[in-house]
Amino acid sequence: TQNRLSTLGVEEGTRMKVVSLNVGLPRQVPWKGEVVTTGIFKEPVAGRVTMRTLNLDGDRQADLTVHGGVNKAVYLYPSEHYGFWRQELPEMELAWGVFGENITSEGLLEEEVYIGDRFRIGSAEMVVTQPRFPCYKLGLRFGDDDMLRRFLASRRSGIYFAVTREGEVGAGDRIELISRDPNRVSVTNMVDLYVQDRSNVELLRRAVQVAALPDDWRNRFNGWLTQLEG
Repeated sequence: TQNRLSTLGVEEGTRMKVVSLNVGLPRQVPWKGEVVTTGIFKEPVAGRVTMRTLNLDGDRQADLTVHGGVNKAVYLYPSEHYGFWRQELPEMELAWGVFGENITSEGLLEEEVYIGDRFRIGSAEMVVTQPRFPCYKLGLRFGDDDMLRRFLASRRSGIYFAVTREGEVGAGDRIELISRDPNRVSVTNMVDLYVQDRSNVELLRRAVQVAALPDDWRNRFNGWLTQLEG
């Protein structure tokens, strides 16, 4: 996996690219007899957009207690997953951005990307921070509460990034690997730790060493380690 991603990023960088850049402002929508404000509705945008420390220009999150912030500034979802979801949800038209992602990508998959990996897109630079665990608003977007369970069970989480250098990005841009994190904790490893593998002491020890890991995750993992190691 390590060699494969290095090859993709360094020697065959055109294979990692931005398929679609998607933004959206919060809107009010009816849900279960109430009016909910959500920023999950994203649509593809043409041209170049400035990627900033907290979001892309033209994009906002509604509930900053669980969305957005430095460690969730940009959300990426692999275009490769759309085929799976089109089979799962044949009744829906799944346009790029339907999962609320800012970047629909080609060539980056969760099992091959490590927390702490650094990438360049256009003139911006980003670092991988965590997978996505959706709230009820994903169910709202798809009109089905069960979508949360299905999304998590699919292990197709998508990837959150922090922006380490602001810059301009656009659809079609190459996604270039700058560096790999030496602890080798993949985004999929993080999902597995949270969902089913909380007793994996060796993986937990590696995870807490990742400099880019957000503090809330580090504190959670350290707590699990304390329980496991007595």
